[in-house]
Amino acid sequence: MRPGALEEEAGLSASELDPAVRPHYSIIVNVYLNEDSIPALLSRLAEMAGQLDGPLEVVFTVDGSPDQSLLVLADALDDQPFSSRLLAHSRNFGALAASKTGLTHASGRVFAVMAADLQEPPELYYEFFRVLDQDEADVVFGVRDNRADPARTAFAARVFWALYRRLVNHEVPPGGIDVYACNDNFRRHLVAFEEANSSLVALTLWLGFRRRTVTYDRQEREHGTSSWSFKKRVRYLSDSIFSFTDLPIRLLLGTGTIGVFVSVLLAVLVVAGRLSGAIDVPGYAATIVVIAFFAALNLCGLGILGAYVWRAFENTKGRPGAVVMLDRHFESRPKS
Repeated sequence: MRPGALEEEAGLSASELDPAVRPHYSIIVNVYLNEDSIPALLSRLAEMAGQLDGPLEVVFTVDGSPDQSLLVLADALDDQPFSSRLLAHSRNFGALAASKTGLTHASGRVFAVMAADLQEPPELYYEFFRVLDQDEADVVFGVRDNRADPARTAFAARVFWALYRRLVNHEVPPGGIDVYACNDNFRRHLVAFEEANSSLVALTLWLGFRRRTVTYDRQEREHGTSSWSFKKRVRYLSDSIFSFTDLPIRLLLGTGTIGVFVSVLLAVLVVAGRLSGAIDVPGYAATIVVIAFFAALNLCGLGILGAYVWRAFENTKGRPGAVVMLDRHFESRPKS
């Protein structure tokens, strides 16, 4: 491929595709640091294309990956037995933006989001599509029964999703949600959201519609390591809390209420100590305790309110969730 060819090519939007050749199934794959797993990923997708009873389209969103994932995909997609679309963000915008970009540009009738690390078995997606084709649900979630992850990773995931269920949405399955599939009606509503710093899991649950879950065993990761770090988990959880619950405000109100009772009790004790002569310096201890307590409470409240103000400010900027710098369309080429 000659230098600059990627930047010069552009594909057709979903609305410009001929309805007669519109694919039935669309799989959205977010790609970030997955260079080593791409050959196995393409092989898996080619196998799925041969097993499905309708045309398959795969939409790859390379989310500012610093490795060679984009070039590897660009060189390999011409020879695949499925049509595909290769999108590249101008930088790393995160999993939410990558999934939304892929769903926006997909042109099928049913859609599934797939992880590029191949930790979900293909049977899961066959069941997704079966449920959607038979109109049993509008959205189908993949729920992990077991996971072949290292003990520390599995423990961190359990703690994260337990906190998510407790603090954000109790409808989230205990094993969490990493992959899902939906019909076109659900997709159109999902991609219409324009808010920043949000949670894709919480958005899919907030929408409602008819839901189904499919259980599966998470497979061992064969290539690379997960980029789902502790820092990203904390940020994702905090974005979900501030975007979908009033928990911080309720905590602030509860702390303030308790503070009032503590202050009244402290005042009673100070008055009693003064009258009994136990406090030699009038008002000193009470003043220091009260000032310290309410200063800390005010700082906590300002921090929480500041988080809401920042998110409101982000959503008023009108910036897109992501910027697509590359858009290529590949037709399927069945192997002879």
